[in-house]
Amino acid sequence: MPKCVLVCVTRQKTSEKLIKKGVELTKGEEGSCLNVIHVVNENDKLLYNLSDGDALEYLFEITKDVGAANLVVKRSKDVIKTLVDYAEEINCTHIVLGHSNNPSNNFISKLQRKLPNVDFVI
Repeated sequence: MPKCVLVCVTRQKTSEKLIKKGVELTKGEEGSCLNVIHVVNENDKLLYNLSDGDALEYLFEITKDVGAANLVVKRSKDVIKTLVDYAEEINCTHIVLGHSNNPSNNFISKLQRKLPNVDFVI
């Protein structure tokens, strides 16, 4: 069965590792697709210490290099709702996320509860 992988990148330049993990998941899977999304709070910069233009160019270059189907960048007041809505829109089967440095942040748990039929790779 083809996979529809959604890689959720953050404001850190380590996002490239997450995208490469998404590539691994789709490799050799005929009909699979790779999508990359970055949802940022309306008042935040896209990537730390970079202008929005530089940040978009950085993310675009990485996704283009790996052959991802889509790069989506959204600003939102509700990051989780935006991610859930997009995952459902593309019929996502797998989501790739990085670890949270904040143990009190239950961001991943909230996503998993809202998307119970999606496999999470952290």
